[in-house]
Amino acid sequence: MGLSEFISKQFIRVIQWNETEQSDGVLSYRYPMQDMEIENGGQLTVRESQLALFVNEGRIADVFTPGMHTLSTRNLPILTDLMNWSKDFESPFKSDVYFFSTRLELDQKWGTPAPITTRDKEFGLIRLRAFGNYAYRIADPRKFFTEVTGTRESVCAADLEGQLRTTIIARLTAIFASSEISFVDMAANLGALTEKVANDVKPYFSGLGLDLNQFTVASVSLPEDLQKVMDQRIGMSMAGDVTRLTQFEAAESLEEAAQNTGGTAGMGVGLGAGAAMAQALMGQGSPLQTRVAAGASSAAPAAGTKFCIECGKPIAERAKFCPECGKPQ
Repeated sequence: MGLSEFISKQFIRVIQWNETEQSDGVLSYRYPMQDMEIENGGQLTVRESQLALFVNEGRIADVFTPGMHTLSTRNLPILTDLMNWSKDFESPFKSDVYFFSTRLELDQKWGTPAPITTRDKEFGLIRLRAFGNYAYRIADPRKFFTEVTGTRESVCAADLEGQLRTTIIARLTAIFASSEISFVDMAANLGALTEKVANDVKPYFSGLGLDLNQFTVASVSLPEDLQKVMDQRIGMSMAGDVTRLTQFEAAESLEEAAQNTGGTAGMGVGLGAGAAMAQALMGQGSPLQTRVAAGASSAAPAAGTKFCIECGKPIAERAKFCPECGKPQ
């Protein structure tokens, strides 16, 4: 390798960032400049969805938008002023060049690592889970460089994921704590919740030079153990008056037992206890209580008789109406 060839390799004529599939998720990239200088009059290519930043001795000099740029002291006014160059200075110069991707970082996931404990106006203390996604892009390369990139060779979306997710969860927790919306009404208010969280976290994203483009709360749910309790409550509501249902089932069971002529001596004890239970459930004087008490007083009706289905009085087996209450049989 000749001396002239060696020297020529120290000057950079073309600077560009060719993004590949391996570049997915890369937010900033420092062009390799070690032991090299930029040739005055060289070309800088900034593609759509990119921005380029010149940094000299740790100070931000110039920002370049998409397009092809000729690099000279005449076209780098801030850099020229920083280095006290003459406008006619034609020698190579050395600066760090950072590229930034302004593409949307789509489908970034967020979710509660542990349930959030909050107070619900209908159920008291409950624990909630939530998850969704969001999308953002770099909007201010100067601020992103100052707050995030620094001197690193590259920054990826994965490097920010934990911090951004923690910020979202913190704001969501505060909103849950002050919300007056009950959990059962949460699904109908996901839109309002999404808008509230997005508005609260946007300033934090802006502080890092990012623009929060899209934010979604996909679901708010209960942990599995609390969901089972909720399912039971829903089932009870669908069944209607559970107390009356229980009373009816208990009375029917006791009456069947009382008419069972094949029972043992212990059946009478069970019937007595059952009658007491039914009396407590149904209250004094109800038709069901009368039927149960009548059934519990004797193991079976006398020969040729049966019990009235309404008042429980013994009547003739062939009777079509009860002589006591007149109920058809």
